[in-house]
Amino acid sequence: MNALPGKVNGAQDDLRMLRDEIGLVGDSPEIWQMLETIQQVAPTNIPVLILGESGTGKELVANAIHRLSPRADKPFVVVNAGAIPEGIIESELFGHEKGAFTGAIGSRKGYFEQADGGTLFLDEVGDMPLPAQVKFLRLLEGKDFIRVGGSSNRNVDVRVVAATNKDLRDAVEHGRFREDLFFRLNAIRLRIPSLRDRLQDVPVLVKKFVNDFCRENKIEFEGMSEGAIRALQDYHWPGNVRELRNFVEMLIVIERGRRVDENVVRQHLPRRSEYDRRLPVPLNRRS
Repeated sequence: MNALPGKVNGAQDDLRMLRDEIGLVGDSPEIWQMLETIQQVAPTNIPVLILGESGTGKELVANAIHRLSPRADKPFVVVNAGAIPEGIIESELFGHEKGAFTGAIGSRKGYFEQADGGTLFLDEVGDMPLPAQVKFLRLLEGKDFIRVGGSSNRNVDVRVVAATNKDLRDAVEHGRFREDLFFRLNAIRLRIPSLRDRLQDVPVLVKKFVNDFCRENKIEFEGMSEGAIRALQDYHWPGNVRELRNFVEMLIVIERGRRVDENVVRQHLPRRSEYDRRLPVPLNRRS
């Protein structure tokens, strides 16, 4: 039985309002599918694993899940596991007691305690060392942990949203990531498409970046020609939305007071030989 047109239009309007509220930009099918998934998982407490290349907006999606959840008025704590040195990551995540190590002159709450009642966004979870993965799994399953140098269990109520740009299945096969932790995190997977997989969104993204940057910096900008937009869509954007935003902002500054055409865009874009080297997989070439 087909859904009634009114209900379909109402659902689309709800998703459009949701998209605008959380700041996702685009009209591609991939964006609408992602919005539907966010809407479905946000009200629950189940862990979410966000997959996507660097620059696709994983933190934005994690924040949207938090804002649409019953925990919205509680902390949203962002942690990049790949940016924390291995020697202190357990202390950073789970906290420590006074005297736990040289320099521990007092007790300290870790990120999980700071996020108590709210959401912890753990980016680059694939970079977490194996010993920390053990404690992380225990916290996910029992909601308890022990601070570094401590002896008593502590309980927290935290919703975990993890993210990675790595292949965790491959990491499991090579012993770099615990299989049981992978299965625990992999209950809900949310894949963010790369920009090259939704190039139809480039015009609306450019419009937003231009408007935001010019308003914030009080800059007059003459805009871009249709040819300039097509040139932007011809590029594959290995750095995804982040790279596009930086490129647009650079053009606004460099070409201030002039309308940007296709030639200007192509002049500033990396040459094919330059960005081929940045592709994640080798290109097939004839010898």
